[in-house]
Amino acid sequence: MCGLIGYVGENAAFQMFAGLAFLQHRGQDSAGIAVMADEHAYVEKGFGIAEEAFSAEKLANLSGNFGVGHVRYSTSGSAKVLSEIQPFYINQPYGMILAHNGNLTNQQQLRQFLSQDASRHINSASDSEILVNVLAAVAAELARSETFSPQLLFQAVKETQRHLQGAYSVVVLIVGYGLLAFRDPHGIRPLVYGNNGSDWLVASENAAFRPLGFTQWRDVAPGEAIFIDQQKKLHRQQCADHAKHLPCMFEYIYLARPDSTLEGVSVYKARLNMGRKLGEKIRREYSDLEIDCIVPVPDSGRVAALELAHSINIPYREALVKNRHVGRTFITAGQKIRADSARKKLNVIESEFRDKCVMLVDDSIVRGTTGRQLVELARAAGAKQVYFASAAPPVCYPNVYGIDISTRAELLASTRSEAAIAAYLGADKVIYQSVEDLVAAVREENSALEDFEMCCFDGNYRVGEIDQDYLEALEKRRAPERDNLAQGDLPFPLQ
Repeated sequence: MCGLIGYVGENAAFQMFAGLAFLQHRGQDSAGIAVMADEHAYVEKGFGIAEEAFSAEKLANLSGNFGVGHVRYSTSGSAKVLSEIQPFYINQPYGMILAHNGNLTNQQQLRQFLSQDASRHINSASDSEILVNVLAAVAAELARSETFSPQLLFQAVKETQRHLQGAYSVVVLIVGYGLLAFRDPHGIRPLVYGNNGSDWLVASENAAFRPLGFTQWRDVAPGEAIFIDQQKKLHRQQCADHAKHLPCMFEYIYLARPDSTLEGVSVYKARLNMGRKLGEKIRREYSDLEIDCIVPVPDSGRVAALELAHSINIPYREALVKNRHVGRTFITAGQKIRADSARKKLNVIESEFRDKCVMLVDDSIVRGTTGRQLVELARAAGAKQVYFASAAPPVCYPNVYGIDISTRAELLASTRSEAAIAAYLGADKVIYQSVEDLVAAVREENSALEDFEMCCFDGNYRVGEIDQDYLEALEKRRAPERDNLAQGDLPFPLQ
């Protein structure tokens, strides 16, 4: 999960810096901005959030009217290597500066493809560097017989899509020519673009649009590419032969901001619907539970908890207080760091727990790190009973499309029953949303959405050639070395 932005207009760097603040939830590891002025390009990168990565002096050095920006949460490569901070630059056949959100699942095959060209060198472990090289290699071949045109670019995207497997939303500066953006044929990761009459904006979520003065936008369609030339003229084309829309369900559950609209679905309303569906399940299957109040896990559990409380007519209480200076623990690298962050992230209002039966509500339960800490806090504050409700179904399988749910060993629900999960969390009861109710909650806002990418819930990998060998190789590569975990830090022992 990363955040992308592209801008065409005056003071592109400052506009993108402002826009990245509305995409910061999508990545905290690093940030990068590149701009184009005439036929020259300028790039600045740094670790941390955008505010830490860019000083006023750095932004002043980025003079240009075309730009791309990126905030990174690493799912491929290292979070602490400067050479892996996006955007990536390549200078042949055109200067291309690329930012990417997603994950390519056939990286080894792509490296072999690029190895046939002696001029292509991959200098990092990032699949985004692979992507820009594939696009450049294809464009270079086309440029042998054609002069530059939007149609050449669209043909390059079409050929590139034939090589790539996995999830990718992409923005690219074509130095001296304009701004390109495209999306994979399944539209797994979001991408939106719009115009305010004079300028253009491309971003991962439309929450960044209104603050920058944009009131109209549309989603880049799965498989579609758009190009904005130096005269600010829009060109667009469907580049995929067989596009099938599979937006990522986790965007609606957790990843996206509640003030975003993705694929015609208000994320806020979808989360309200999730809370209502969960309340209906509680009334139907758990009517015997004594519940004194509903307490959201801030911030991502708040919307669902609010509607759940309303639907079952139980008081809603903001009894957990979030420390705003601790980042999102889901996207914090390392189980030990997540556990420490979870302890520092939230505190309790004891009077709302003392001698009460409390239902905690979160967007999902992934590793259980935060949940276990919260149940401990609730009991220490004097709660008689602690129930834990999840607006998402059990997360049982790795996600290979750009979310850091990488190994089954990390996933609390991968081999345990609900009763065993409750015991691990220390809760008296755990209640999960059903898959059917989750899908219905999102489709209520846009019935044209027929299907979703939901591999972490159902283990169905429909994009790319994902088999057991692939998953076992991923497990071996990413755990326990990546997080430097010891056996005792995991919900389950490694096999």
